[in-house]
Amino acid sequence: MLLHRKIILTAGIVTTCIVSSLGQATKAPAYPLITHDPNFSIWTMTDNLTESTTKHWTEENQSLIGVVNVDGKNYRFLGAESKNYKTILSTTEEENYQAKYTESAPGSNWKNIDFNDKGWKTGVAPFGDDKGKAKTEWKSDDIWFRRTFNLNKLTSNKVYLRINHDDNIEVYINGKKAHAKEGWTNRLSYVEIDASLLKVGNNILAIHCANSAGGRWLDAGIVEELPIVANDQILVAKQQKVEIRATQTIYDFVCGKINLKVTFTSPLILTDLDLLARPVSYITYKVESNDGAEHQVKIFTGASSNIAVNDPSQEVIASAQSTATNSLLKVGTTEQPILKRKGDVIRIDWGYMYAAVPKAQNANQYISSEANALAAFVKGAALASKQSKGKNIMLSTVIPFGKVGAKATEKFMMIAYDDIKPIEYFHKALSPWWKKSGSENFEDQIDLASKQYSEVIKTCNETDSKIYKEALAASGENYAKLCVVAYRQAIAAHKLVKSPEGEILFLSKENHSNGSINTVDITYPSAPLFLEYNPELMKGMLNGIFYYSESGKWKKPFPAHDLGTYPIANGQTYGEDMPVEEAGNMLILTGAIAKAEGNADYAKKHWETLSVWANYLLKEGFDPASQLSTDDFAGHLARNSNLSVKAIVALGSYAMLADMLEEKTTADKFKAAAKHMVVKWMDLAKDGDHYALTFNDKGTWSQKYNLVWDKLLKLDLFPKEVYQKEVAFYLTKQNAYGLPLDSRRTYTKSDWILWTATLTDNAADFKVLVDPVYKYIIETPNRVPLSDWHETTDGKKVGFQARSVVGGYFIKSLENHFK
Repeated sequence: MLLHRKIILTAGIVTTCIVSSLGQATKAPAYPLITHDPNFSIWTMTDNLTESTTKHWTEENQSLIGVVNVDGKNYRFLGAESKNYKTILSTTEEENYQAKYTESAPGSNWKNIDFNDKGWKTGVAPFGDDKGKAKTEWKSDDIWFRRTFNLNKLTSNKVYLRINHDDNIEVYINGKKAHAKEGWTNRLSYVEIDASLLKVGNNILAIHCANSAGGRWLDAGIVEELPIVANDQILVAKQQKVEIRATQTIYDFVCGKINLKVTFTSPLILTDLDLLARPVSYITYKVESNDGAEHQVKIFTGASSNIAVNDPSQEVIASAQSTATNSLLKVGTTEQPILKRKGDVIRIDWGYMYAAVPKAQNANQYISSEANALAAFVKGAALASKQSKGKNIMLSTVIPFGKVGAKATEKFMMIAYDDIKPIEYFHKALSPWWKKSGSENFEDQIDLASKQYSEVIKTCNETDSKIYKEALAASGENYAKLCVVAYRQAIAAHKLVKSPEGEILFLSKENHSNGSINTVDITYPSAPLFLEYNPELMKGMLNGIFYYSESGKWKKPFPAHDLGTYPIANGQTYGEDMPVEEAGNMLILTGAIAKAEGNADYAKKHWETLSVWANYLLKEGFDPASQLSTDDFAGHLARNSNLSVKAIVALGSYAMLADMLEEKTTADKFKAAAKHMVVKWMDLAKDGDHYALTFNDKGTWSQKYNLVWDKLLKLDLFPKEVYQKEVAFYLTKQNAYGLPLDSRRTYTKSDWILWTATLTDNAADFKVLVDPVYKYIIETPNRVPLSDWHETTDGKKVGFQARSVVGGYFIKSLENHFK
């Protein structure tokens, strides 16, 4: 009988067991290991912790390696060793090489080594239309590119293109096609090719790249993979189960004659901002004998310097340090370009990563190349290097457990990151949250984390239980599972800092969609988690947008879309405004803060600005002109009925706030206007048994997820029959992996499904709408942190991953909280 893995979540825990092929194989898309902010974020993208190298949410390697030695036998339980490569032909990460190129179609034999390219131009790579980054300008539709090189020998039969292109590409080696792809990459990627295409002596790499839309880019080289040292001397630990909790991911292994429990804890406690902002994660090891005898045990943990770089080609420097209570290894780039890199699918390359361990545990720490680190442990070699400069360095920690018997022995270490200056806010570099006076040092934060270990773990256990139980009470097991899986991802897509004026700023990064910082229509779907557990963080998501308008830096009568491109918050960089969308979002969320706190003090502070936005919506919101909404990937839409709902509910929220502030005339005016708009909306949007996508287009439909705030804030604007009619219609439109966003496509947004499902008070209907979303997250073939944009027909990711918007899954739990 075939066996498959099944993951079951119980009491806030996901557990892996072995079931027969009669059972359904289930899994989480990716498992959070270390999650603090958009830069300090490490995941495993496979069900078994040993199955692949650990990665950043961008899918770039950020290797953690763990091996336990039991009586001389070694068992790998964490990660897979990073591949090591030898350069055959460099890319610009190593040097700005020269290549021959032309933008005019050449003859058919242009890809052959004997082609005469003397008439071609010579340019320095990379080639592109980004003047700030490209060394040779390319602005036409096509470019043909040639590089000749000499090869002495290959030491491996695994050869890869190292390539970054925008858009479509054809690659030839010595006249034969090696690779072709439609579309683009957004970073240098490895593409395996046939090694036999290369030969000893002269070779030619020839590429045709065609621009179809947007930007242009070309950079390409060739590498070969080197063998992994000591791999044949390491067994693979047998994973028994994995548990995902709100703040912890826990693995159980059998490693020969001992059992090993490994717990990754990122203490993202929303009610403790100092702890939330302290970028220190714990890795806890608990070891016990499984045969009644005692066994000699030690555990190796390696942390790659690639955790502290944007690209592995960057040089780093590593050193050993110590405090009164902890031994530390520290690594960062030699360049330290603080706040010089911004964008979406990038990683931090300033600041320092630390591997720390309490001195009382008598651990041995050393610094070496990644290739030598594990080999030394396996061979029992006593490496003592305390400083190193280079690339692909490993920070190694060996914790001795001595003789281990049936009674469990527990020890821990810490992985931490000092980002020095994490955010630039209107041209001022902000310090981390923990640097309150300016004199604090990061090593003290590590000592504090070490001292508070037991207390923090206790708090995390209590939080994990609370999160699960409250979601379970809101709507059952599958819903609770969704919330648990979303919790760390939603929080870790933000950075907590203080403004120069001392205001809390909880700034999101729009991960994997465009890299904006503090996007208002990312804040909106993310809000339920933070409204439920700490409205101060919700204010931290709005404060920067209010400041942007109130300082006079943003002069339009509606809010900005964003504050810039992460981590630079100097003003909007998105190319187009979303007037109704963002005005509606800010008014609704300010109303939600008042609901959560039971007062309108926060609204009072910003009343003049809120009034400008409310008056704008009063004039422009009901029947929106052609514009983008938060679902901007779907394109511009005029007379968008769901966007109209947002404007109406926003005006109702403003009326509610005016009432709370005893502005009765204003409250009555805006409540009456909103009510009048509802009557008109129902007439214009009606389409038989449902309401249409737009006021113009009958025979269409869309999820009216914005209605949920009418219900949660108890505004009583829309009759219940509107909710009931829409939900009944949605139940007829579901696919295997959820309800489509609207009638134009079969894709969906999972956060909006949860909001739409909350329109019903019928527990059975809620379950029918939500269960396919849970089915999606455990069956999607895309092994990445949760994607909120997927196909309802096959469960495949359409786009986006690791975004904060999955905080919107908590909408049903928030409804319970508001009751």
